[in-house]
Amino acid sequence: MAAEDPATRRVQVAEHPRLLKLKEMFNSKFGSTPKFYVRAPGRVNIIGEHIDYCGYSVIPMAVEQDMLIAVEPVKTHTLQLANTDPLYLDFSTTANNICIDKTKPLWHNYFLCGFKGIQEHFGLSKLPGMNCLVDGNIPPSSGLSSSSALVCCAGLVTLTVLGLRLSKVELAEICAKSERYIGTEGGGMDQSISFLAEEGTAKLIEFSPLRATNVKLPSGAVFVIANSCVEMNKAATSHFNVRVMECRLAAKVLAKHKGLQWDNVLRLEEVQSKLGISLEEMLLVTEDGLHPEPYSREEICRCLGISLEKLRTQILTPNTQDELTFKLYQRAKHVYSEAARVLQFKQEVWGQRLTTYWSRMGRLHCVPRAH
Repeated sequence: MAAEDPATRRVQVAEHPRLLKLKEMFNSKFGSTPKFYVRAPGRVNIIGEHIDYCGYSVIPMAVEQDMLIAVEPVKTHTLQLANTDPLYLDFSTTANNICIDKTKPLWHNYFLCGFKGIQEHFGLSKLPGMNCLVDGNIPPSSGLSSSSALVCCAGLVTLTVLGLRLSKVELAEICAKSERYIGTEGGGMDQSISFLAEEGTAKLIEFSPLRATNVKLPSGAVFVIANSCVEMNKAATSHFNVRVMECRLAAKVLAKHKGLQWDNVLRLEEVQSKLGISLEEMLLVTEDGLHPEPYSREEICRCLGISLEKLRTQILTPNTQDELTFKLYQRAKHVYSEAARVLQFKQEVWGQRLTTYWSRMGRLHCVPRAH
């Protein structure tokens, strides 16, 4: 479990072409020299698709591509943000009154999420200003978590400017929570691996409490990550949040079906935990308690014994309130199946059963597409 502070090291900027170029661009933009640089990597998920926000373990690893920020603390209380990519416009705001517009997933809002997360964690009302130049080489909206890497990088920037300390685990939890300011209801995998990753190993990320365990991959294993160039911005559409809500509704309906107190149930893992049964048994509960046809809002209300108004105002999120149907069976079946595959995968890798390992690698990423 890597619970230490984020690593820091002194480097000669002149020996690193990317840092040197960023330093020169910073000077051209702000007329000064950055005092330090912060980086946070993107990630690829080996197995465990769409289950972290349901409470289940995942096995991601970091990639070399990252977000890199050059930073200069300033005496004013103004944040000045710029990007080396001209597609992303400069932004300036006061550091003491951060407002994040959920309706517009502009690039700087992800920085503000990380900044605000640190501010709220420490209960600070007055923060120093800073000039920041962001340079990212993670393909945007490609599934490699460029947005989460920017949130994490911004959180670490803010922590460093304030001269405060947090462990990697604490930072990951804060950044996972603060990314929701922009409207995405993620589960924490992206932020966790960005902070907890180590060279040469994947990580088994577990939640409640957050912890990470090395998953040593077979010697000579090579992962080829191809960019299809089809972009999907989670914050710009409702697709991701609808899926999260479908999982949440499935958890509530299954809990009610099994006679559990369902009101406070938010995740499918909670249903399994309360019932004290295996993932394979949860698949049987899913077959018994849910039907494959999409559920209307009215049917969900009948299942839970609540009014449509309560469903809309107390359960659905603002960006899912206009949805008419929800795929509860498909979501629950996928989550419990994928959670079981993660456990099998972990056992096979740790047991060095390479034939089974490579066979599973060949099909694991085609599973989520079927749902």
